[in-house]
Amino acid sequence: MNSFCSPSPDGQESLGALIGMVRGEIVRAIETDLASIGADLKFTQFHVLKRLAANGPMTATELARAVDLDGGAMTRQLDQLEAKGYLRRQPHEQDRRALRIELTEAGEALWRHLNESSSATLERAQRGLSPVERERLHDYLARVLIALRDKD
Repeated sequence: MNSFCSPSPDGQESLGALIGMVRGEIVRAIETDLASIGADLKFTQFHVLKRLAANGPMTATELARAVDLDGGAMTRQLDQLEAKGYLRRQPHEQDRRALRIELTEAGEALWRHLNESSSATLERAQRGLSPVERERLHDYLARVLIALRDKD
């Protein structure tokens, strides 16, 4: 296994290192797929489009929280995606001070294409797992996430 982290005494990578390496490989694979289809996007922009496609319009603050970015980084991503024509900022219906971020038609069309590509990448990542193993992996990771989010 090629990594910058040393294995634990039993010769296995730590859980944190292994999860980090898997995430890094998924990000690299998705960015490679994005480049191969001519989408001029980085993973963070892909993630922003994914959240908007999944959740619908939201404020910049809600979106930043959903993709784990600070306000300044979120603004930069939104500016870039808006300049590319993939999203727009619209006045919020209930709060005059806020804006809602939504996908444009071009953004929705791009997302349909990107979703197929990312699904294929995630399928490749799991190709060595049986259906039961895939279900278990998902269950294990969901339980780890719940445990980490549990503040008690």
